[in-house]
Amino acid sequence: MRRPEKSSKRTSRASKYTLSPEERDEFRAALENVKPLVDDHMTHHHPTRVTPAQRARRRSAQAHNRQHATDPFSDAFMPALPEGILAWVADDEPAYLTKQLRRNDFLPGMVLDLHGYTRERARRELAEAITACVHEGLNCLNVIHGIGHGVLRQHVPGWLMQHPDVRAFHQAPLEWGGQGALLVLLRIAD
Repeated sequence: MRRPEKSSKRTSRASKYTLSPEERDEFRAALENVKPLVDDHMTHHHPTRVTPAQRARRRSAQAHNRQHATDPFSDAFMPALPEGILAWVADDEPAYLTKQLRRNDFLPGMVLDLHGYTRERARRELAEAITACVHEGLNCLNVIHGIGHGVLRQHVPGWLMQHPDVRAFHQAPLEWGGQGALLVLLRIAD
């Protein structure tokens, strides 16, 4: 490709870079067997710009959630968890909720990654995340506890069983963290 010569005149982009007929033929020959990509039907979310006012409201809401997030969890309550897939449904909820969570019928509105947190910080963050989800009307939360040493893997299900806003949870499908995560279904006000 020829480089444009420096000139004091402004030129349009189209005239700035032109291909010779030989270069054009080579380019067409190179692209002769190229097939267009198939649309994968995925929804691509483009990030929106956050205004300073929105950022201030979000910080205010987070501060409010931190102040009002009660700690309903007790470490004295440690349920006997089955080996393998973790699943639980509250007594007043239908049993098919775990199946719906397993099939990914509920998509998480928020993801909470607890990797590297101490037990106390993880407990506090979990309480805040549940409060935020309920406040924002999000009915599903993805809690990533990791596999590691298993400290959070043992405690998180017990904490979730104690929370009054938790309807059910199930081990997350692979795309949401697999054995190292739980999908949590929450009660939200109608």
